[in-house]
Parts: sequence; structure tokens; C-alpha cells
Amino acid sequence: MQYTRINKRTPAGGGTPGVYIERDELMRLRFKASGFSFLPRQPIHSVLSGRHASRLRGRGLNFEELRGYLRGDDTRHIDWKVTARTGKPHVRVYTEEKDRTVWLLVDQRITMFFGSRRRMKSVVAAEAAAVAAWRVLSQGDRVGALVFDDREIRVIDPLRSEQRVAQILDCIVEKNHALDARSGIVPEPAMLNRALRRISQLARHDSLVCVVSDGAGIDAETRRYVTRLTRHNDVLFAFVYDPLERSLPDAGRLVFTDGQTQVELDTGRRSLRDAYGDNFERRLKLMSATSRRHSIPLLELHTAAPVLEQVRSQLGTGR
Repeated sequence: MQYTRINKRTPAGGGTPGVYIERDELMRLRFKASGFSFLPRQPIHSVLSGRHASRLRGRGLNFEELRGYLRGDDTRHIDWKVTARTGKPHVRVYTEEKDRTVWLLVDQRITMFFGSRRRMKSVVAAEAAAVAAWRVLSQGDRVGALVFDDREIRVIDPLRSEQRVAQILDCIVEKNHALDARSGIVPEPAMLNRALRRISQLARHDSLVCVVSDGAGIDAETRRYVTRLTRHNDVLFAFVYDPLERSLPDAGRLVFTDGQTQVELDTGRRSLRDAYGDNFERRLKLMSATSRRHSIPLLELHTAAPVLEQVRSQLGTGR
């Protein structure tokens, strides 16, 4: 793609609204992170209870004891091997885990540094991750994160504490402020699969893995990692996009900015518009197919509306 640089603007992380996220903004979302849930028994409109989306497991179960069957016990918990050996019915007793582990995979690659409306995709991802982290904490569960860019993956082990959420948000802000169209960052599509491979090694049974990304780099290998994850865990994919990616208008020469640099693109070129649209449709098709195949809820978050409103509309409990 050819472009013309027009002029420089503010330095990286310079506080341009919607271009970079600030720590205070993410911390304040704690008081707004309500009206939706990751728990089972979602309302019918929620993406967690559709034809192709499984209801999330909720907290896991720990085996506690083996005892004789009592009237009223759930017959599904009968241990048939022990029953056959002893000649008397026995059941396995379980207790609910006190908390559940939620992992956030947060994409802050250079492909996320794009936006034509209210926010950059990278800012939308940061806000979505913050809303999820605060909501998880309020429900008494543990939250950890893998925050990745085009060069590395930062792993933050899960804990149930305000300090751990703050640590996750600090890491996201650091990666977010490092995004700069002039920095020479080379896009690395393979980082998505590397992050999925890493989390497939870390996530234990009954964890919830929330992937917040624009899906750049999704391919057949992505499906293999997702298959491995969904054997014992739940996965939720938040697909972040900009409306301009779905359909680039024929509006002649348009000026785009990343907060520091402006570029001019000739949208009258059919090849440019087709390339934009084809790339978007390919990613969406792959994610939708993976969602159906593995019963993974797929949230679509765009840059043209407040993140929390979009999350509530798709995961909300109050409508």
C-alpha cells in the first residue's frame, strides 16, 4: 500500500483521546463494569446461549469424597465401579471451587493501531480487557493475562486481587503507548498463534480464556490451539474491528492519522477497497467457522460505539 506522509503530530502516548489509553481511564471502568456476566444461565438474547454458543461452565468442581447412596442423590454421580465391587450403590460427592480462573489474551499489535471513528482498535481492546478484568474480580474469580504485541508476550499469573488487575492494566497501557506508526514495527501475524499456544499450556480445567483481538494471523493452526483449549476450558473471542475495514468507501483521497502522523490514501482505487474488504471478510469467516465448530461465543466489538454498551448488549443480564 502506498501512502504520503503529511505531517507529524503529538509524540507516542501523548494523550490524544481515542488514540492511546490512559491508566486512569481503565481504573475508572471498575465502577462501570456491571450489567453483564460470564456465568451460565444467560438470558436468551445473550451470545452465550445461542444455537452455536455453549453456556459457559462457570466454576469447576472438586472431588470431595465417596459415600453410600442416599435417597435424593443425583444418580449421575453414582460410581458404578465401586457400586459393582461392593454390591451397594455409592456416589461421588463434589464441591464447587471457590473461584474460577479467567485468562485475558489482549492484542496490542500494530494491526490494532487503526481507527476511523471514536477509538483505535487497540484502545477498544484495552477497554474491553479492563471491563472484563474488573467484572471477573467483582464475581470473586481470579484473573490473569497474556498481553502481546508484535515482539513479545507478557504473562501475568492469575490472582484474585485489585493489585493484580492494576498490574494487568499497567502492562496493557505500556504496550498501548508503544504503538507508533513511525517506529518501524514489523507486523507479526504469528503472534496470535504463539499466544494461543502459550495459554494452552497454562490454562487448567474449567478456566475461561477471553481472546481480545482483531484476528490478524488466524489460520488452520489457530483452530488446532483452540481445539486443545476447548477440551477442558471455555473460550470467548472478542473480535475487534473498525467499520472502515468492513467496507472502505469510494471517497477519493482521504487523510488518516495515527495521532502522530497523517497519511493520504486514494480510496478511488478499486484494488485498495477490495483488499480491505477481502482481508476483513476472510478473518470474520475463519472466526465464525471456528466459533460454530467449537461452540465458542463470538463478540463483535467495533470502534464506532462505547465498548461497555456493546458488551452489555451481547452479554447483558438486564434486558
